[in-house]
Amino acid sequence: MVPSRFNVQIPLRGRGEVFLLNTLSDAQLLVSADVAALFDRFSAPAMDDQALCADEREAVALLAEQGFLVADHESEGRALDQYFASVREGRDELRVTVLTTLQCNFACDYCYQGDFDDHGRLAEKMSMATAARVAAWIEAKLDEIQPKRFSLMFFGGEPLLNQPVMFYLAERLWHASRARGVEMVASLITNGLLLTPEIVDRLKPFGLYGVKVTLDGDRETHDRLRPLRGGQGTFDRIIENLRRVAGRCAIGIGGNFDVETADRYPALLDFLRAQDFAGVLAKVSFKPVIKPAPGAAGQRPGAAGLIPLTAVGADGRPLGGACMTSAGSGSSVCDSCHFVDEKLAFLREETKKRGFRTPDGVHMGPCEIHRRHAHTIGPDGSLYACPGFSGEPTQSVGHIDGRSEAWRRQAAERFERVAAWKECTDCPFVPVCAGGCTTASHVELGDLDRPSCHRGSFEAGVAALAADAAAAS
Repeated sequence: MVPSRFNVQIPLRGRGEVFLLNTLSDAQLLVSADVAALFDRFSAPAMDDQALCADEREAVALLAEQGFLVADHESEGRALDQYFASVREGRDELRVTVLTTLQCNFACDYCYQGDFDDHGRLAEKMSMATAARVAAWIEAKLDEIQPKRFSLMFFGGEPLLNQPVMFYLAERLWHASRARGVEMVASLITNGLLLTPEIVDRLKPFGLYGVKVTLDGDRETHDRLRPLRGGQGTFDRIIENLRRVAGRCAIGIGGNFDVETADRYPALLDFLRAQDFAGVLAKVSFKPVIKPAPGAAGQRPGAAGLIPLTAVGADGRPLGGACMTSAGSGSSVCDSCHFVDEKLAFLREETKKRGFRTPDGVHMGPCEIHRRHAHTIGPDGSLYACPGFSGEPTQSVGHIDGRSEAWRRQAAERFERVAAWKECTDCPFVPVCAGGCTTASHVELGDLDRPSCHRGSFEAGVAALAADAAAAS
């Protein structure tokens, strides 16, 4: 036997113990330093199992059972391939993200790059006729896949700018799911400005379980980064809307940070902790926003501190208008990696200190792009592999009406081959990372198959898991 490639070890200072995580089996153990030292012995050539004492043999049996020791790396490689194949072909859940519109009522500096005047007016908006075709397409998928669960997410742009389509799809697809014995859950990602109790109450009978609202820091920071098109602040109105809908459904807070704003988030967390709705916040999480520094197309982030709600191209314009965070925009995916990893770990710990749930920084994937039965549908009915590519026509992999232009087929073939993780031969985080964000690789490097690596962030996440396990033992 040999140690698994997917082991991560975190020594616990002053305890003589080591926290073990295997990212393929998801096994977690607290073991003595002597047990952890067995990995070195099994790494040596010609390991003699007979030299083990009874206690060591018992420990080896446990490590093998949990996936920390494997027969050989070749068979483990096949197990990894089988794992990704099961993720790709799994039929238990149909996931669909619908962009009701690419229009937005905000003028986020990092998103539109000065395109405030015409984007909201000219961006696509799904018609009711298209919505009917979308519903029929999803119903056909329910019949084809026969999943146990159907997950419907409304996204944009700002999805609440097209409420009739949202209500229509939620109600029709709820009844379609019920008729087929499929559990349906619906969610909504919104800037929160138009969120009301009436909207939540209208959606709750049709499977709404959660709403995610974006706050980009404390009041001063948020109002500077996410104003209305007329320049007015939005923070206070969003907070009031959150207060009004609190208790009606799960509420998540998502935020976007850059070099200049990351350190302002603790003030937001303190503010949220003091609110009367703090106890009903289901999750608080943050993502980096990266774009070229002003002045030069394709220039890597510089002293101005810009580190993305929208994927921004080298020309400084958004790629299609989808409201989506991606990681990076420079000559290398690691231009800002250390800063991003450090701040993600910092914000995760600050969030936990205040009693809010937040992603653990380890169990982050594989994401939708690796799942055959996960789809993003644009306002015109175009299909995309993930929301980060929506609105960029050349990345459409199909259409709900079945049209099959050569360029869509080519895009579908590109996404079918996506496997950036195969370049990550020595990384223990491959099963939970899958090579990183494909949108980031596309935006930064123009190559879907190059990894977008944030290993440091994963390592910090495991260290936090280790600390939690030690505290609980």
